Amino acid sequence: MIDQQQGPEQSEETRRRSAGIAAFVAGLVLTLAFFAFFPGLPHVIDWGAIVVAVLVGALARWICQAWMRKRGEESE
Repeated sequence: MIDQQQGPEQSEETRRRSAGIAAFVAGLVLTLAFFAFFPGLPHVIDWGAIVVAVLVGALARWICQAWMRKRGEESE
């Protein structure tokens, strides 16, 4: 068995990955909720809403990871 040692770089990468996943899921869920419950829109989740929700989730993940990377560089 190989012992895995986590240094500060790996723990920061793990934290960044977890935050990115959380940001993606939050963006996806909030966008789907917007399309499902916003007054004036047809309350139907179609393929367009799903594609937009995935794109918003990816954008939220990218912004979150860029912000965390910048914050990590400033602290060094």
